[in-house]
Amino acid sequence: MQPTDYVALIAHDGRKDVMADFVRRHKAQLEGLPLVATATTGGIVEAETGLDVRRVLSGPRGGDLQIGALIAEGKVRAVIFLRDPLTAHPHEPDISALMKVCDIHNVPLATNLATAEMLVDNLR
Repeated sequence: MQPTDYVALIAHDGRKDVMADFVRRHKAQLEGLPLVATATTGGIVEAETGLDVRRVLSGPRGGDLQIGALIAEGKVRAVIFLRDPLTAHPHEPDISALMKVCDIHNVPLATNLATAEMLVDNLR
């Protein structure tokens, strides 16, 4: 693992508390790994868990694209993106671009708790 092999954390508004709970439950597995997150998600995760999280812009302001750029640069090893599939998002093109760059660069992408559990269990 390279020092910049981030685990990216992204959560839509209705899923931020779920993300914080997920990270809290998996704190031992995530401790010591470099974490990157969109602004609000990262702030909540830091406040709730005490883990250090590099924060980029919020998703609607370009944070999804910033994480996508890190993926394209080979600096992200996995993405946990707890999406709210029942709510329309004005930045949907950015979300699609993030998912596409994960596919192009073969980066594991978890979009719900079931896949996030499997992903985090296989990080090391």
